Amino acid sequence: MVEMHEMVPGKRFDRYHELGQHAFGEKLGLYIVVPQQLIVEVGVCIVYMVTGGKSLKKFHELVCENCKSIKLTYFIMIFASVHFVLSHLPNFNSISGVSLAAAVMSLSYSTIAWSASAAKGVKENVEYGYKAKSTAGTVFNFFSALGEVAFAYAGHNVVLEIQATIPSTPEKPSKGPMWKGVVVAYIVVALCYFPVALVGYWMFGNSVDDNILETLEKPAWLIATANMFVVIHVIGSYQIYAMPVFDMMETVLVKKMNFRPSWYLRFVVRNFYVAATMFVGMTFPFFGGLLAFFGGFAFAPTTYFLPCVMWLAIYKPRRYSLSWWTNWICIAFGVCLMVLSPIGGLRTIVIQAKDYKFYS
Repeated sequence: MVEMHEMVPGKRFDRYHELGQHAFGEKLGLYIVVPQQLIVEVGVCIVYMVTGGKSLKKFHELVCENCKSIKLTYFIMIFASVHFVLSHLPNFNSISGVSLAAAVMSLSYSTIAWSASAAKGVKENVEYGYKAKSTAGTVFNFFSALGEVAFAYAGHNVVLEIQATIPSTPEKPSKGPMWKGVVVAYIVVALCYFPVALVGYWMFGNSVDDNILETLEKPAWLIATANMFVVIHVIGSYQIYAMPVFDMMETVLVKKMNFRPSWYLRFVVRNFYVAATMFVGMTFPFFGGLLAFFGGFAFAPTTYFLPCVMWLAIYKPRRYSLSWWTNWICIAFGVCLMVLSPIGGLRTIVIQAKDYKFYS
């Protein structure tokens, strides 16, 4: 994606769909890319609504043990209230401070998670076997896990929009600093996720929650702090994925439906989007199931095989060359991920929904 941003001399593909149009044609490119990208970005925002609400609820329970329990629905509404304000920032540059804070918080809360787990020690009677009791359950859980991993490594969907904010000249193209940013981003992701996964499983085995911070209880002040770090992280991340949706919605309303660009059009569109993702998050607050479903159904195409298809269509590498084989292997993997992961995710949601009361 980084390399294809300025593949045509004198032109920059600032949006995912623009690159799709160059690869597949004006109309077909839109039909292929835009629906997938919208599903990704809307899906992420819904998951972040649920994550933010659950982290706020956990924070409240830890700092006020004797307080009356408050519904998760209300915490999701509290989290959404922040976005009713931040969503009116104009572009990616204006949320750079929020994004930086989100990155720092991500590294901080993940460090707290694995260090607190290690300090707690191995749980008594810990089990490391499969969580499911049947072969079918184990297979479905494996499908679900694939989707969750895909969700974790899926920042490709906004790469072009982010790279568009970097100044570029023929002497110093934007791909230079962008590649450095991508490498740093993946190093940070690895530092966040791998220690948590390894130490968390070592300490709690198969009883660990989807969000390990829900499993941990003590020291209360440290786990409460980590949950607030999560909230700050997903506030910034929500905005990063919401900005392209705002741009698409406002562009369609102005160019296709002849609305006059104005502050109240922006006000209505952005508030409607935040309210819609808040409502869906309140209705289906199934963190693990949503991760797996959206990770496979939406993230797999836009992250794992659409960029490879575009690369093959545009660059046309020699058949059976290393580039040709690498892209086709990624395409095959991405298609399998897209088909299998949503099955596991939907099953997880159905199981979790059995005893769930809406808006509880």
